[in-house]
Formats: sequence, C-alpha cells, structure tokens
Amino acid sequence: LHQSKLDFFCKLGYAKLDICKVLENLGQEALEDDVLKELIRMGSKPQALESQAQPSPLKLVARGSCSTSPGLKWLGEDESDSPDHLRPIVIDGSNVAMSHGNKEVFSCWGIQLAVDWFRERGHTYIKVFVPLWRKEPPRQDSPIADQHILEELEKQSILVYTPSRKVKGKRVVCYDDRYIVKVAYEKDGVIVSNDHYRDLQNENPEWKWFIEQRLLMYSFVSNRFMPPDDPLGRHGPTLSNFLSKKPVLPEPKWQPCPYGKKCTYGNKCKFYHPERPHQAQLSVADELRAKTKGPLGLGKEEERRNRSP
Repeated sequence: LHQSKLDFFCKLGYAKLDICKVLENLGQEALEDDVLKELIRMGSKPQALESQAQPSPLKLVARGSCSTSPGLKWLGEDESDSPDHLRPIVIDGSNVAMSHGNKEVFSCWGIQLAVDWFRERGHTYIKVFVPLWRKEPPRQDSPIADQHILEELEKQSILVYTPSRKVKGKRVVCYDDRYIVKVAYEKDGVIVSNDHYRDLQNENPEWKWFIEQRLLMYSFVSNRFMPPDDPLGRHGPTLSNFLSKKPVLPEPKWQPCPYGKKCTYGNKCKFYHPERPHQAQLSVADELRAKTKGPLGLGKEEERRNRSP
C-alpha cells in the first residue's frame, strides 16, 4: 500500500522525500486526498509546474537557423503562417504605380499600398523595382505623385532602382522587367504585375513557365490593393496557397444530395449519399435490373432441368 501511494504521487511529479514525510505524519492508511492536501500545505510542488514557473534561459540561435523551441507549437503556432513558409514578393513598381495613377500619373502611393498588403500577410522578403530616372524631378510628360515614398522605401531596403544614365542628352535605361523576372525566378517567389512579359517568355523557356505559374495580377479599388482569390483561374490554387511554399489542401466537404434516396444519377452523382455505404454505386435503374436479373436467371435454369428427361 505504501509503495503504491508512493508511485502514484511520484507520477504526479511530487518529490519522493516529501511524500515519505507526509505518509509518516498521516500514517499508511491515509486517503489520497488527505495526502495531496498535506503536500500542498507543505508547499511541495510537482516538478513539471516548477519547471514551468522558472523562466527558461534564452538560447542563442545562429542567424538563418530554422530551429525553434518546441513550446511554440504547443502554444498553437501554425507552421504554414510563419514567414519562412511564405514566398518572396517581387513587385513591378512601374506597373503598380502607373496602374494606381490611371496610366497617367506615376503614383508612388500605389506601391506603398501593395507593400503594406504583403507586409500585413507576414511576408518578410518584399522587393520593388523602379527605374533610377524616377528619382529625377517630375516633368510634364512624366508626372509623379508622392515621390517621397520612394525615398522611404529605399531606406527600408525594399525599393531597388534599376540602372539608367544619360548619353549625349539621351536617357539610356536598363530593362527593369528582366531584373524583376530574374530575381523572382532565383528566389522562387511571386511577380506582382499586370504585365505578361511576353518578350521574356520567348527569350527563356524556363522563364516562360515561371511567369505563367507565378504571376500575380491585381486591381486597385478605391485605394485598396486587391489581388484575385484565384490567381491561376477557377480550378487553380487559392490565393493563400499561391503565396505559400507549402500549400494546405482543403478538406473534402461532402454536401448531401438534394434528391436523397430518389436520386437516379448513381455513381455519377457528385453529392454525398448517407444511405450508400460505398459512394460509387450503380444508378437506380441499373440496380433494379441487377436485382431482378438474379431470380429470373434461376427460374429459367429450373425450367430447363424440369423439361430435360
């Protein structure tokens, strides 16, 4: 009896010495509730609670390491929502700014709206490419609105200027689209643009596949950046799966058939039939034929036997 009680309270995490003291004071016949009350009165705590009460020492983790403490998962952290599982974002700054400015003004506020949208989702790698000549003072033929936003995004290491220079008064601009596609391809990320980059698709077959599969188009609705919920069409992935390295497959949701037992579609019916243990079944007409076929067949065999001498 003494050993069984000792084992019981040891499993609860109490110290063996404290348990022995209480059993000596109360006697071997003491009830478990009384022993527990005495242990609590003495101030004895289970080892599991003591370890939780004491703050665990901070562990230094090397930069770039993916190791995480097991406690995070216990707290309910979803791996799919962590920044490591979200794809890098490469934004075509000129396309976004001109789209927000109704193709008349280079609106830097549109770039900020797009960056904020991805930031709120948890993306940590966001790069915006804009030609260097957009730093110059605005002219009548190329108006720019909220130009100070470009400086702020550059300080945050989000905005990258593609090279451009003047030769004999003429501006020589490097092709910024190539930068956008190249960086997104190397980072295995997503291109944010309404441009299809057809010239670059023809230039490189690998880029062609990448542009087709990783181009995220968008719209601006009342200063609101809105990408589609189905970036690759109705039968493609959802937006959250499109932006994630590890897509989450939806659980099958069985919708009951509105016709119930009267349904005549059989195995072609896409709805759920609780009365059918195996969903794939014959149609009702075929099922009736199969049922009537058996007894009719047996009757014919008996007739033949009776007629034969």
